[in-house]
Amino acid sequence: MSKIIDLTAPMFEGAPTMPMDPKMSLTWHCSVETLGYNLSRLTTSTHKGTHMDAARHFLNNGECIDEVSLDRCVVRAVKADLTAKKPGDPINPADLAPYEKYIAQGAAVLLHTGWDKKFPEMSFFSGFPYVSKELADWFVEKKIGMVGMDMPTPNGTDWKYVHIKMLGAGILIVEGLAEMERLPQNMLFTFYSLPLKLQERDGSPIRAIAILD
Repeated sequence: MSKIIDLTAPMFEGAPTMPMDPKMSLTWHCSVETLGYNLSRLTTSTHKGTHMDAARHFLNNGECIDEVSLDRCVVRAVKADLTAKKPGDPINPADLAPYEKYIAQGAAVLLHTGWDKKFPEMSFFSGFPYVSKELADWFVEKKIGMVGMDMPTPNGTDWKYVHIKMLGAGILIVEGLAEMERLPQNMLFTFYSLPLKLQERDGSPIRAIAILD
């Protein structure tokens, strides 16, 4: 029997965000006592919590999130264990060498640094291990279809270069994953990262899960 592992960070009223992003609000609109039913009001960035970046995030003529084919969102994947990385360390191509045999099979790569344990502290949004420019180039060379991570963004300094390099090559970026320590080592699994169908938009929160064979 298959096992389902939830890799999604929680969303809640007042959850912290990147400094320049809209603040999240999740409040009651009405209740059983007022209108006879409970209904909530949600205000959020398209890049809040566990989410997917589409190319439109950085490229005005790039693919929008509602144009992303769902067969690119349900993929075989491997976890890269990078938990030995220290805060502020770069993640380089050499760090992915143990996983090249899976990458050769066309698998997506999920970068597990353990940084999700910083959330919901504001320290989550700075000082994390990061995808180097060299690794972004390497992902493009390897024709990776998706890169996921438990950091809030791939790179906090060279963020524009890394995003444009990867998104411009058709690589989907999933940020803010959680609980990746529950994933197995050195084996493939099926990764689901389904975005909302937000017309002509740049990204979307997702419910990310892994299904183990």
